Amino acid sequence: MIRSLLVANRAEIARRVFRTCRDLGIATVAVHSDADAGAPHAGEADAAVRLPGDAPADTYLRGDLLVEAALAAGADAVHPGYGFLSEHADFARAVRGAGLVWVGPPPEAMEAMASKTRAKEIMRKAGVPLLDPIDPAEVTAGDLPVLVKAAAGGGGRGMRVVRELDALPAELDSARAEAASAFGDGEIFVEPYMEGARHVEVQVLADTHGTVWTLGTRDCSLQRRHQKVIEEAPAPGLDGELRRTLAESAANAARVIGYEGAGTVEFLVSPAGRAYFLEMNTRLQVEHPVTEEIHGLDLVALQLRIAEGEPLDPEPPAARGHAVEARLYAEDPARDWRPQTGVLHRLEVAGLRVDAGPADGDAIGVHYDPMLAKVIAVAPTRAEAVRRLAHGLERARIHGPVTNRELLVRALRHPEFEAARMDTGFLERHLPELTAAASDDEGAARLAALAAALADAARRPATTTVAGRLGGWRNVPSQPQLRSYRAEPDGTEHEVRYRLTRDGLLAEDFPEVRLLSAEPGRGTAAGRGTAARRGTEPTLGAEPKPGAGPRPVTGPGPGADPGQAAAPARVVLDVAGVRRTFEVTAYGDRRYVDTPRGCHVFTALPRFPDPTARTEPGSLLAPMPGTVVRVAEVKAGDRVEAGQPLLWLEAMKMEHRVTAPAAGVLTALHATPGHQVEVGALLAVVTAEE
Repeated sequence: MIRSLLVANRAEIARRVFRTCRDLGIATVAVHSDADAGAPHAGEADAAVRLPGDAPADTYLRGDLLVEAALAAGADAVHPGYGFLSEHADFARAVRGAGLVWVGPPPEAMEAMASKTRAKEIMRKAGVPLLDPIDPAEVTAGDLPVLVKAAAGGGGRGMRVVRELDALPAELDSARAEAASAFGDGEIFVEPYMEGARHVEVQVLADTHGTVWTLGTRDCSLQRRHQKVIEEAPAPGLDGELRRTLAESAANAARVIGYEGAGTVEFLVSPAGRAYFLEMNTRLQVEHPVTEEIHGLDLVALQLRIAEGEPLDPEPPAARGHAVEARLYAEDPARDWRPQTGVLHRLEVAGLRVDAGPADGDAIGVHYDPMLAKVIAVAPTRAEAVRRLAHGLERARIHGPVTNRELLVRALRHPEFEAARMDTGFLERHLPELTAAASDDEGAARLAALAAALADAARRPATTTVAGRLGGWRNVPSQPQLRSYRAEPDGTEHEVRYRLTRDGLLAEDFPEVRLLSAEPGRGTAAGRGTAARRGTEPTLGAEPKPGAGPRPVTGPGPGADPGQAAAPARVVLDVAGVRRTFEVTAYGDRRYVDTPRGCHVFTALPRFPDPTARTEPGSLLAPMPGTVVRVAEVKAGDRVEAGQPLLWLEAMKMEHRVTAPAAGVLTALHATPGHQVEVGALLAVVTAEE
């Protein structure tokens, strides 16, 4: 029996495993880096062990420290979660070698699937259908498009679609470099890229007694940068024969390598309905909740019971209903999916399952994946589940870094997705329309800016009030008021001019708007914050300095209050006879205006802007905090072309290309490999041609 379990991971998956452990009566042990010192997963466990440092290579990828942590805390088992060392056979061997229970498959099974190239050789011998790889040196124009893939790891890193033969050498080099950085293994391979294909996978569970379950299918076709964004179960639109082929192939894959525990066999399904083996993930998947919801299972509990040697029932429970999951990322899809950092002040989604990593008040940094939470809806039919998920996301309160929330809502409501006509190119193909401003966005944003101005006015104290009606405003005809707000992240500025008179609100450009009420809110609406959860934990791998505590967590940018915020103000307007309600929350100079139709984010602008807050034309500023990993072979004085890559930043586990904004001369280059930069740091200057 497992009595105490260490989760060798962080954030959402650590919290997910701890939740099941509490239900089963198993004690829990967390590990955390210095950047995660105040993270929820560290505070929720019964014990926590510090891993000195911030970078994954120094912390969550140090198998030796993780085993030491388990032994020091008295754990008798280790769950790897997903990512990090979850698919490393040597780590599994080290855990077992220390006398601990490994909650995962045998190291030999992990090793068989660790390299995608070796995995395909094994699957071919087992009769599982697959795409034949192409020798990178022999790719011809007739083979295009092709997909360059890292042999190790996953998560979309080390993957490139190549459509032009001349671009292949550079993309091969780039994929090798990213794979080596992410996985410590630069091996890559090339295979045909199948246009219009779907990504369909099968959840498998195998016990130590020879029973193998296949738990239906999941569709994971909506992806960005080859990383999944929306998943659902069961995969829609598959005929009975294809479902049988997928289930049989997945079961054969598990049996041929002697698999035990939870795993996933992934396939590409062609437009013609043929399935091809992609890879097998020898761990729990991020998207496992959709399978849990329709089968009524707890997959983590089953992992633990299999690790304890218990047998599975001969057959799994049948699926009922439909489940859809959306991954909420701190990123800006309209700006090349750029990761975002800052304080997550508030995350609240009503009526749906939410598996989140950070909690209110936590800082979102640059060291780890930008996923904030998974939001899951389940219903009797696919249409109902999709509608519930879109509705819940639209009404969610998400205050903090820019997220992909709006893209998720629009994708879920897209006619092609609603009709289950999606493929792995869906988001790339529809990105412009999924991120474009809607026809009524300008009017809605202006109205939200007016609500923000009225909420700000309601919060200001006044000497006299309008009796029984508008607490906080003078009972005299007021002078015209001017407030300016910048919409985030698009930068559109809105000027709001209004007067509050005995006869009510007079707002310029809003002749049909009447103010019904404005309540400033009471008290504060503070998140828990990282500081409140920090404690003292044992440290492994380094002696702490005398008097030294955990490093402070980086707070938000200028103007954003990392601690308390005023309680949300409530503004009710009559707009041409329609009652509209706005909830306005202020954090420093940032305003979040929540409505049933979504959220508008503004920065309140000062009346007299600082004239020195400017940069030289052509300046390339760091779009995010990160590390310069590569610099192109250019120097100051060289001529560059518009869009030419100048350097690469690594942040949140992905590489981000910084390119020349226009053709001209590179007049300054301040970046060097290994250089840590903050957001807004000057990287280079390109003087455009006349």
